[in-house]
Amino acid sequence: MKRNINYYFLGFSSALIVFGMLFLANLSAPESLQFFGNTNYYLFHQFYALLIGLALGVIAFKVPIRFIKKVAPFLLFANLILLILVFMPFFGVKFLGAKRWVNLFGIVVQPSEFFKVTSILYLSAWLSEKFSESQKKGIIQRARDSYENFIKAFLPFLILLLVSSTILLFQKDLGTLGIIIASLIAIYFAAGTPLWHTIITVIGGIAGGLIFIRIEPYRVHRFLVFLNPETDPLGIGFQLRQSLLAVGSGGIFGKGWGLSIQKFGLPQAMSDSVFAIFAEETGLIGCFILISLFILFFWQGIQIAKKSNDKFSKMASVGIMTWLITQAFMNIASNVGLFPLTGIPLPFFSYGGSHLITEMISIGILLNISKNT
Repeated sequence: MKRNINYYFLGFSSALIVFGMLFLANLSAPESLQFFGNTNYYLFHQFYALLIGLALGVIAFKVPIRFIKKVAPFLLFANLILLILVFMPFFGVKFLGAKRWVNLFGIVVQPSEFFKVTSILYLSAWLSEKFSESQKKGIIQRARDSYENFIKAFLPFLILLLVSSTILLFQKDLGTLGIIIASLIAIYFAAGTPLWHTIITVIGGIAGGLIFIRIEPYRVHRFLVFLNPETDPLGIGFQLRQSLLAVGSGGIFGKGWGLSIQKFGLPQAMSDSVFAIFAEETGLIGCFILISLFILFFWQGIQIAKKSNDKFSKMASVGIMTWLITQAFMNIASNVGLFPLTGIPLPFFSYGGSHLITEMISIGILLNISKNT
């Protein structure tokens, strides 16, 4: 029987990728010219990452889903090694006060970006096996809140969250940690586990986040700036203030493609603040189109999850879509003052090879799942 992929999902994904590359070509030109003497330096690097991502995405689309499930633990283990290498001499690369990158024979990658997808695949594979075993024994139906359920499901889940939190906090990457935790909680909930497990995890995550903010002075300062953008307008509040000016100056129709003024002075304009520049150039109309694309992309991804014919595929789809849409709207919200600045990229738009590659892999996995429904 011939099986078709979800072409709507493919269409919305392709639109976001093409739209993102075109916008980055426009946005990166001045900085490329300033630092490297040509207007295409950053674009070429992003295009190179796109080609790698396409190749890996095709592989993720072609290989059997059961093979992805089988190798998920090995992928997670390899990723954990890379995360540890970040702290090792000769491998770790420090940028803007944080060690989040590793240099592998001249290629710099950010392991935490790959950890988003490997942790999702691992937890989905592990829970799908536990779910099947529990169903055979009648545990899920007869003793959802039993001691055995707690030991076999909830405790290992908490250990995975603890390991993730420890490594990423040492890398001072609270934003990425928040996205990973949200994705893993969504998978755990989708597995049909007791609701009180999820509630406790969410409460614990919020409490932990507040504690982690409190123990780092720069995070406290950033949070205070979020509450009052006028605080320290020339210091830590500068980026948020300039982002708000960019968004506000775009008006309804924007200043026009390539006519942003703020991109010449806004910190991290190609990564953290890309949405602010997009809003300045395309206005409210452009923002509405972009957000609508993300919503339609998410909707079709959830349709893939709903139609999945096995537990692993369903949970992996839920985790991937939670990751991508949470990251997108956290980035957008932080640019308009609705969420503290976190430094996470806007999917498909922000400059950065590692996150683009993992996004392409995730699209390949979801299209693979969709053809098997």
